[in-house]
Amino acid sequence: MKLGELKTAGHLPTLLAAFLYFDFSFMVWTMLGPLVTEISQSLAVHGFQLDPNQKATLLAIPILSGAILRILLGFLVDQLGPKKTALIAQGIVIASLFYGYFRGESITYNELLLVAFGLGFAGASFAVALPQAGQWYPPRLQGLVLGLAGAGNIGVVLDFLFAPKIAEIWGWQAVFLVGGVLSTFIFIMYTFMAKDAPPSVYKPRPKKVGDYLKLLRDKDTWWFSLFYAVSFGGFVGFANYMKVYLMNTYQVDMSQFGLEYLNEPNVKVVAGYFGALCIFAGAVLRPVGGGIADKLGGVKSLYIFFGAIVVLAVINATLVHNFYLAILVLFLIMANLGMANGAVFQLVPQRFGKDMGIMTGIVGCAGGLGGTALIKTLGWSKSAFGGYAAGFFLFAAVVAVAIVGISLVKTRWRTTWGVSAGGRI
Repeated sequence: MKLGELKTAGHLPTLLAAFLYFDFSFMVWTMLGPLVTEISQSLAVHGFQLDPNQKATLLAIPILSGAILRILLGFLVDQLGPKKTALIAQGIVIASLFYGYFRGESITYNELLLVAFGLGFAGASFAVALPQAGQWYPPRLQGLVLGLAGAGNIGVVLDFLFAPKIAEIWGWQAVFLVGGVLSTFIFIMYTFMAKDAPPSVYKPRPKKVGDYLKLLRDKDTWWFSLFYAVSFGGFVGFANYMKVYLMNTYQVDMSQFGLEYLNEPNVKVVAGYFGALCIFAGAVLRPVGGGIADKLGGVKSLYIFFGAIVVLAVINATLVHNFYLAILVLFLIMANLGMANGAVFQLVPQRFGKDMGIMTGIVGCAGGLGGTALIKTLGWSKSAFGGYAAGFFLFAAVVAVAIVGISLVKTRWRTTWGVSAGGRI
């Protein structure tokens, strides 16, 4: 398998457009994570003090709405096509961003929740970008193609690198302005670059509500949903909560590091840098995970990635009390989560190739719900026990359940649909 095949076997401009659309959408979707501290301080100045539960809710709303909206957009992909669906969703996102900017310091908490819901349309872009890219390419390249399209989640790295600094200089509302301008640019670029696959390459099969119910009765739908709730849910949950976790656990260490090495006294900015480093691993390695799954098979790859995550999560909960070691462990956790994302979506199009629009919505929804659950679990752990060990233990337990699930389905998969899937299972 060579990267050159991507040009000859499909439509490279659409793959690039899908990547950029998802990249910047993911950046917008998760932008509240690195801004929640600044927003909280701004609201406090105007007499509204956010408690830990309200912060967690603000972070969870775009993840939750993005999860649910993935089903809606997956349905629209089958009805209207990926391109029209993307432009509708992107228009809503742009409106939400500019609303947040123009309201600025005067915005209320309830208005923020409404804006957060609108940002969920950016997270739902996953259910559009992946089918649009995948429809152009044959089964043998699905792991790599969907990994590349899905690597757009590197957008969250941009959040953590730049959002805290922009907020420090011009205020948090300026981040909404930058997001709105960039989203408008992507809207224009996507309009001219992206194309829906023609019938000669991919024949659309518009779905009805009954088709969703039929797929929900298929047990493989639930297995894939579990696996993606673990892999993508873990990635987006940790990514969105990363700054809060680092500041609550290692604020003193980051302050000293910033003063000594970065000439940056603002610990919120330093937390953004280290958060970006960890998140970068998961974002950039997603296509690597898809490529590994193409070679080894998705099942074997998930064994490797999930097994590593269990070990690393337990280590972080029990043995890690040093800031530098914590960053290393978090980096490796995010790397394996990113590769697991690619491995899951090496399998999905082989099992549900004719239903990719709807299945991307369902499985993507499960991933968003997993991320929401992880954010709330970490918040609960901090509130109940004063630390995050319990949250990491629970996450490790859920990943272990997913490993057991792989063991239960692997033989059936390999001897039924895997025989004629066109790729390694």
